[in-house]
Amino acid sequence: MTREEKSQVIQDLTAQLADTSTIYLADISGLDATTTSNLRRACFKANVQLAVVKNTLLSKAMEASDKDFGELPDVLKGNTSMLIAEAANAPAKVIKEFRKKSDKPLLKGAYVEEAVYVGDDQLDALVNIKSREELIGDIITLLQSPAKNVVSALQSGGGKLSGILQTLSEK
Repeated sequence: MTREEKSQVIQDLTAQLADTSTIYLADISGLDATTTSNLRRACFKANVQLAVVKNTLLSKAMEASDKDFGELPDVLKGNTSMLIAEAANAPAKVIKEFRKKSDKPLLKGAYVEEAVYVGDDQLDALVNIKSREELIGDIITLLQSPAKNVVSALQSGGGKLSGILQTLSEK
């Protein structure tokens, strides 16, 4: 790879890092071609982009980026695959589901909404992160429940009141 090609790859990676708020770094070394193909297929179905990157180029792209990746450049050793998605927990779910059949991929680290997670032990915490849409749905549900209670109380109270008035009018 020439210097110009390397600088172009670094620029592309820097732009990609700037555009997304969810980046997972995983180790998929040791997977055979069929298993790797199955992993790529699972990522595609979950709307996760999987790319194998060179550690030095990704490290330089992280340095050039405006974001603070904390300890993530330190985990760039060995084979590294980068998983990028819109939903914060989508790559973690793909990894967890895929590891039911295989012992790989291993999570090296993740950058999710300005928070840095390092190590494979963080996978369960990352799976439980709610996406933006899930959080908005939860908030809407919470906001609607008091209104539903008031409406049902008024409706049931109105039914009781009309029943009492009807009984009194019959007497």
